[in-house]
Amino acid sequence: MRNNLTYTELLINFPPRIIKSEEDFQKTQACVDRLLDKGELTQAEEDYLDLLGVLISEYEQGQDLVPDIYGVELLKVLIEELNLKQKDLVPIFKTESIVSDVLNGKRKLTVEHIQKLGEFFKVSPVVFFPANPHYKDSLGVT
Repeated sequence: MRNNLTYTELLINFPPRIIKSEEDFQKTQACVDRLLDKGELTQAEEDYLDLLGVLISEYEQGQDLVPDIYGVELLKVLIEELNLKQKDLVPIFKTESIVSDVLNGKRKLTVEHIQKLGEFFKVSPVVFFPANPHYKDSLGVT
């Protein structure tokens, strides 16, 4: 791809289309990557990149690739993925029995737990809350 193509030239080189398959997605993502690798972009390239980004976003939303997991379910996934033991979380919950109670649904996560979990896992505490606030009651936070 030569430098400083016009918007029309960008459209001609890789005409944007609705992404309907993984192959379409890969081709569109490759085009995005080439532009991003270029570094500083012209206004035409930025506009074109925005268009491709919208197409990729719509495709990904339709794929439902990652379910909205949060709260205790997210905690269980993190524990499993990082091969942790309940005793590894004692600094957060104070005792192993509290860790067990939380994981078994006998106790709810507190705001303090969530803050400490965010620090422990080096993530924003927000990830422990549902994306859809209507599910807040099922979070198990006190």
